[in-house]
Amino acid sequence: MPLKITMFSDFICPFCYIGFEVIRRLKPEFDLEVEWRGFQIHPDWPAEGLPVEKLRSPTDMDARRAAWQRIVALAEAESLPIKAPSVFTNSRAALLGCEYAREKGRAEEYEGQVFRAYFFDGENIGDEKVLARCAGDAGLDAAEFSAALWSPRYDLRLKNNALAANQRQVSGVPTFFIGEFAMVGAQNSDTTRMILKRVRERMPEAQ
Repeated sequence: MPLKITMFSDFICPFCYIGFEVIRRLKPEFDLEVEWRGFQIHPDWPAEGLPVEKLRSPTDMDARRAAWQRIVALAEAESLPIKAPSVFTNSRAALLGCEYAREKGRAEEYEGQVFRAYFFDGENIGDEKVLARCAGDAGLDAAEFSAALWSPRYDLRLKNNALAANQRQVSGVPTFFIGEFAMVGAQNSDTTRMILKRVRERMPEAQ
């Protein structure tokens, strides 16, 4: 029986990128069924992007550099290349696009492309042209994808995601629900594997 995981995540969160990759790599080992729920954490940031230094004071920049040293260390331990983005951007279009990709059965491929575009290639994922290219690289029709970003159907799904997050008292991303067990934040592969084993052992069919 598959082990179901619901993941609340945003494309502008580096821990979401790391958590996404860790779970993706562990899927075959644990027969994971992953439901990705896009949850926007900074709707106030503009799609055209803001240079990091315009939103951060020198003291904040020092703290950011220290935080990114920890993020890079965690990512490198998973052999995952990652770089601090130079711009803060709005993830709404990227999240809408993921709803379309999920409908087409290409969500995982699309998510990987978008995360890498932002956290490795340094691109602005608030730009619809960047997203259309990511969609094409994920095996989706780029023109159809661009049109889908304006569909009210996907906007409603994002609102439903936010409602579901509120109902489950999600206060930050990434948050994983493994059954009813909540795991907040990205963990390394060993820790995540240990948690998944414990959850699997407690499942009724394991008794």
